[in-house]
Amino acid sequence: MKTLDDVLADAAMPVRTPSRFDVGAALRKLAADAGRDKAKSTLDTRRAAQAGQRLTVIARWMLNAPHAAHHVDRLAQGEPDVPVEEDNLDVEGAAVFASLLHLTGQHPESAQFWWQLAAGAGHRASAYCLHLHHTSLGEQREAAHWLHQVLYDLGDRLDDGFFDTVEAIARYVYPRPDSAAPLTGGLEMEVDRLADDGAPCMIVPRPDRRLAQALREHTRG
Repeated sequence: MKTLDDVLADAAMPVRTPSRFDVGAALRKLAADAGRDKAKSTLDTRRAAQAGQRLTVIARWMLNAPHAAHHVDRLAQGEPDVPVEEDNLDVEGAAVFASLLHLTGQHPESAQFWWQLAAGAGHRASAYCLHLHHTSLGEQREAAHWLHQVLYDLGDRLDDGFFDTVEAIARYVYPRPDSAAPLTGGLEMEVDRLADDGAPCMIVPRPDRRLAQALREHTRG
């Protein structure tokens, strides 16, 4: 008959001698993981920079389009105190105004707001600008959402030449965005005036006829 000591001995967990820790293998794994993280970070940084550069190129193209000032003028004709909605929105004007706000470098939230209004009304180039805008900020989820809008959700069939056109603009119209004509001081002053008039609201309000005229002079000049 087994004693209590025998029962406890039989129930005891076997003790295993731990295998020798391979320091070299652990260090190699840490180095490999760090290398992958660094490569991913470098790729993300490069992708963000390229998106920001491409967004500036497209914004300049939209601002210098032949009828840009005309559309901003139409956008300005709305009542200042009436909320901007799709049924009282000049869509092209909203896209151009967003591009102008982006190019000042001072009003990214306002540029995003006006691009979103235009994209919500079906303006595909504005949705693509939003994709680039969020990519440049490293906001991958938002960037993916707007790319999905460009590809599938704007209600009409995507023109197969859309991205070809965008690529052509980005690569050939302004090969180096910093070499394009900068905004005039007068045009930036008009944007600042609107921003001041709209304070304390964080979003630059609807443009007015003065800004439209300043843009017309800029595109002529």
